[in-house]
Amino acid sequence: MSMRQSQGTRYFVVLIGLLRDRQAFLEEIRQRTRLESKASSLLVTSSIFFAIYGAIIGASHSWMQALSAAIKLPILYLLTLIICLPILYFFNVLFGSRSTIQQHLVVLLTAMAVISVLLFSLAPVTLFFLITAPDSYQFFKLLNVLVFAITGSFGVKFLYEGMQLLSQQDEVGKGTRTTILRSWLFLYAFVGMQLGWTLRPFFGDPKTNFELLRSVKGGSIYLDIIAAISEILGFR
Repeated sequence: MSMRQSQGTRYFVVLIGLLRDRQAFLEEIRQRTRLESKASSLLVTSSIFFAIYGAIIGASHSWMQALSAAIKLPILYLLTLIICLPILYFFNVLFGSRSTIQQHLVVLLTAMAVISVLLFSLAPVTLFFLITAPDSYQFFKLLNVLVFAITGSFGVKFLYEGMQLLSQQDEVGKGTRTTILRSWLFLYAFVGMQLGWTLRPFFGDPKTNFELLRSVKGGSIYLDIIAAISEILGFR
């Protein structure tokens, strides 16, 4: 038991180190210091925080939706990372980067961990609106779209800073890699949104039955957001 507790504590110590001094943390990644330990710790802690937030938003429907969202939300962020990582790594290598794929992975995991911590910190606010406005499904959905957009923007900013730090050690092709990174960030965002649409529902309309996955035919996340805004404003 004590060994498990110490290992669990180690995971969170790595995360706290990232939050307290991200510049030093990123510098350790650049120097390839304890990359495996950082990767495992960030993966475990971010998955826990994502699962907690997923359970909260899923609870707006039922306990089954809460369990489903607690599983699907960590999967959403991890799959987005896995899909987009090879593109970033191989294009960077093609234009002069000497950073390893492990370094790229850990930088992406730091961004994912930052997003998960921010979501966890906003969980009390989300829970408050869940309790005080249980019948406002569209409002609750739009609130969380805003929450995910804000936390995602901070994660992307952190990712950009981390990749720029890695690029400092390779001056050849640095300008091209910066352009690639900026383009890749848009790809990362679009993949995440499309994957989230594919794995929906995370919330679930309380008036409907539980669904593990919904049909991907027809509509899009953008049309769904517009429909939610229209309903709140009384246009539907």
